[in-house]
Formats: sequence, structure tokens, C-alpha cells
Amino acid sequence: MSIPFITVEGPIGVGKTSLAKAIASNYQFELLKEIVDENPFLDKFYDDIAEWSFQTEMFFLCNRYKQLSDIQKNYLSKTKAVTADYHIFKNLIFAKRSLKEVEYEKYEAIYKILTNDMPVPNMVIYLDASLDVLFNRIDMRGRDFEKKISTDYMKQLREDYRIFIDDFEKKHPEVPVLRFNGDEIDFVNNGQDLQLILEKIDATLHRRSF
Repeated sequence: MSIPFITVEGPIGVGKTSLAKAIASNYQFELLKEIVDENPFLDKFYDDIAEWSFQTEMFFLCNRYKQLSDIQKNYLSKTKAVTADYHIFKNLIFAKRSLKEVEYEKYEAIYKILTNDMPVPNMVIYLDASLDVLFNRIDMRGRDFEKKISTDYMKQLREDYRIFIDDFEKKHPEVPVLRFNGDEIDFVNNGQDLQLILEKIDATLHRRSF
């Protein structure tokens, strides 16, 4: 019997952490939160992506590797279910967009070594929303470095996510992917919308016999 390991993914500002917290609270799962604010290179990254992308992505990769190692050791191996507000595959989405080809090849090689035996989520929740919604939510949470994100960058990021998730579903048919449109549902302020998501998670958990 598998232990639930649910990950919530989607572009910046879509509500990954809010939904992951709600899921963890509802099911009494352990919560794994992405480290963002502690990255010392992020502010410089959005000022000069080409110059600071490798340092930024390597910091994220090493920290997420450590987090997943701890999750495996402290929770999953002890049959404790986990909900995360990211999947480590997001590293490849961001790195492929921002790194030069030679840098990306080196990065990808390191990524494959580090993630070879890492725990893999057995359910993915993919959130997406329009640029207007994403930027509105980014403004609301008030991170200074995120105010530097350009419209073109966010537009491409949404497309990169869509392509990656489509490809993920083809390569991993055994992992259910639940998709939700942030323009149509507001699970933070509308309890009925959150309940709709939870019901779909319930059905998937039941079908998968967790």
C-alpha cells in the first residue's frame, strides 16, 4: 500500500502553498514547504537573469534535495503521508529557461545524480491562472524581488509549465495529475471551491487505494 505523497505545482503566484496547507490540514498530512525567501541570489537573479541563474538554480536544487531526503527519512519511510507545495522537477523548468546551453547540460547532469533515488510524488495537483490573476496575487503577497518579474517571463513560464506537465502525464501515466484553473476557482476565499478540490483528491485517493 502506497503512502500518499501529494505535490502541488504551477507558476509563480498561483497559490501552491495556500492549497498545500489546506490539503495538509484537511488530511492531517505532513507539510513540505519550498524554501524561497532564503535564496540569497533571487534578488540579483531578477535584475540580471543571465548572470545569476546558475547560482540561483543550484541553491534551489541543493536545498530541495536536502528537504526531500529529510522527508523520505522522517516521514515517508515511517508511513506518514506528505503534501508539498512544489515538485523538484520544477528545477528543470526554470533552469532550462534561464541557463545557457552549456550550463544547462552540467546542471541537468547534477540534477539526475541528486534525484536518482529521491521519493517521487504519487499525485500531482497542477494549478494555472491567467497573467492578470498571477500578478495580482504576487502583488498581494508583497515580495520585493517578485516585483521585478516581467510579463514576458511569466507568460513563457506558464507555457513551459503546461508543456512540462503534458509531457509528465505521458511519461508517468501511473501518477494522477489533477488540473485546476485559478481563474475559475478561488480556494482561498471560497470554501465551496476548496471543497471541490478536496472531493477530487478524495476520489483519487480512493481509486488509488492509498
